[in-house]
Amino acid sequence: MHVAGTNGKGSTSAFLAAILRAAGLRVGLYTSPHLVSFCERSTVNGHPLTEPAVAAWTRRLQPVAVERDASFFEITTAIALADFAARGVDIAVVEVGLGGRLDATNVIEPLAAGVTRIALDHAEYLGWDLAGIAREKAGIAKPGVPFLTTETNDGVLEAMSEAAEGRGARIERVSPTLAAGYRLGLEGPHQVANASLAVALARALPAPWRPDGEAEVAGLAAARLPGRFDRRGPWVFDVAHNPDGMAALARAVSGAGLPRPLAAVVAILRDKAWGEMLAGLAPAVDTLVLTRAPSAPPGRAWDLEEAGRGAWAAGSGAAIVTEPDLARALRLARERAATVVVTGSFHTVGDAMRALGFEP
Repeated sequence: MHVAGTNGKGSTSAFLAAILRAAGLRVGLYTSPHLVSFCERSTVNGHPLTEPAVAAWTRRLQPVAVERDASFFEITTAIALADFAARGVDIAVVEVGLGGRLDATNVIEPLAAGVTRIALDHAEYLGWDLAGIAREKAGIAKPGVPFLTTETNDGVLEAMSEAAEGRGARIERVSPTLAAGYRLGLEGPHQVANASLAVALARALPAPWRPDGEAEVAGLAAARLPGRFDRRGPWVFDVAHNPDGMAALARAVSGAGLPRPLAAVVAILRDKAWGEMLAGLAPAVDTLVLTRAPSAPPGRAWDLEEAGRGAWAAGSGAAIVTEPDLARALRLARERAATVVVTGSFHTVGDAMRALGFEP
């Protein structure tokens, strides 16, 4: 199973894997990036790849990786697929890393493929045009393989449909409310659309793998994915890292009835649309604590003074604090608030979980 999309592809993959597990299948799940440990990227029935296995696969694959000048993600994908074969999975759910057409995961021949909603992200690679991005995502379509999407924008759908037809596939629209009424293991109103695509993908499977209704109900309720409106006591972790994802987080925060006052600890990479992201989040919280994620590449760290001016200019009424040290930022936010949301990137959430002693 192959899942692409700008936002929600990780959640959709988690829902789908949980449905398939509830049907009694041995399921591999490949997602990226990780939060704390590289081993999170590849799991079988919820059990992550072990560090000795990573080392063994790396040694085995090193000669061909060097010969082909393979990228980090190409090597990661090869390790995951080899590990799935070695651990004897019945079916694998594979999340696209970036785009679709040229992504390393596009070597697979899936039983079904799906695309979540399309928005702007990774514009330096995929461009600023939604139709162009949609065509890249549709690059995972394969001849005769069910190809589904919950996208509702007519222009985006037309571009995706043309690209899919050029690859011998016909796009099928899925209602983003198909899973409304189900109890979902992942929280937030935006998860209904992700669960809907997962249900439709499961129903598109041929008979030997197709789950029944009981597996759908059980799997959707059992789905878990760290860092997606992930509540841990007074902390809420969310990996929103583009304006569309941040808008979804703000809606979830506003509708969740979280104890107030509410602070957000935010670190965003400088090449993201951080001004738009802060403007979307600020009205939902009482305090913004802007910081840096230690694991973020130094060249992509944002300028905190510039970020503070941008947050102030948004004029939401939220108090704005800048604190470059993440550990101090977390303590400061907790002193000020009953609930603290940590967001802005995978780096931010992973570093904060590590600092606070949480396992993903």
